[in-house]
Amino acid sequence: MLGMRRLLIRVSPALQLTRVTTAFAAVANVWFVILWTRAMGSAAGGGVEPGIGSVHTAPLWVLLAGGAANALGLFAYATALNDVLDWRRDQALRPGRPLPSGRMSMETAVTLVVVTLGVAVLGATVLGIAAVVLTMLVAGAILAFNGAGRFVPAVGLVMLGLIYAGQMVVPNLNLRFVWPVWLVMTHALGVAAMVHVVGRKVPTVSGRAAAASVAGWAFWSVVILGFGYARGGVGSGDGGVLRGDLWPDWIRPWAWVGPTALAGLFALLCWRRVHTLGPGTRAADKIARYGALWLALYACAWLVGQRLWPEAAILGGLTLAGFLGMTILREAFALIEHPVEYRR
Repeated sequence: MLGMRRLLIRVSPALQLTRVTTAFAAVANVWFVILWTRAMGSAAGGGVEPGIGSVHTAPLWVLLAGGAANALGLFAYATALNDVLDWRRDQALRPGRPLPSGRMSMETAVTLVVVTLGVAVLGATVLGIAAVVLTMLVAGAILAFNGAGRFVPAVGLVMLGLIYAGQMVVPNLNLRFVWPVWLVMTHALGVAAMVHVVGRKVPTVSGRAAAASVAGWAFWSVVILGFGYARGGVGSGDGGVLRGDLWPDWIRPWAWVGPTALAGLFALLCWRRVHTLGPGTRAADKIARYGALWLALYACAWLVGQRLWPEAAILGGLTLAGFLGMTILREAFALIEHPVEYRR
């Protein structure tokens, strides 16, 4: 037990810096696209999601391992970069973070940023050259967001939603069924906005900034859904000819029910937490954690709605493991910071 505590003390700065407890949501997004593309691109699925690169040819375990490395690498790169660029601000506002507290040196943090980006690129090589290029573009967007975008809510909220959407489609940029990507973008933007407002972060979201964010969300919604429509669907009786279709006829008509119900449940849960705890850091942190879990649940719901049971079981296992890991690590961090002592 003592050895385990010492190990956690050593690795906890890196784990806290990369916010690894919520990184499984990024993995769930990428795994969903891999599993969806392979299932719907196979002969049994009608061959309606052609995909790119090696998504249909490489062994599934290799693709999932590469996708996990890519997603975890990008997520850790983003969070570590945020702390490196924010260390002066954290000295005043969050002195307990690894860098301001001295538990991690700046040199180690910068090395972590470089290494995690390298892991993301290495994972993308399994998925093809297009995935590598998109990974670098997403990494550039993350740098722009952390450097300036997050200080301008009208721009930063929209950028964050697009980063989540871009990271999701790394395995298959030519995805035809784009509603899951749109939902992830919308969810990420909405969660970021709620965390910003409920957590009373500065600068505050003014009425003009809120209107600009909604306008940006609407514009990119049209772009994403427009791409999906232009790529079209393959109808059962049209000889395989592509045609515009916003909801392709190879998608089950009730596949939207599960994700929509989850979105409504998430809104209700957030309202109850804010109503119970009141605005502040605690409520904002809970919304952020629930928001990460919900991304994985959305992915499972889309697969269940399409009756892709083996794929849904894989993502369900990831979601359960991620939730348990998040809970265990949070409890471990709490024990490190406030160890249990015997009363005398």
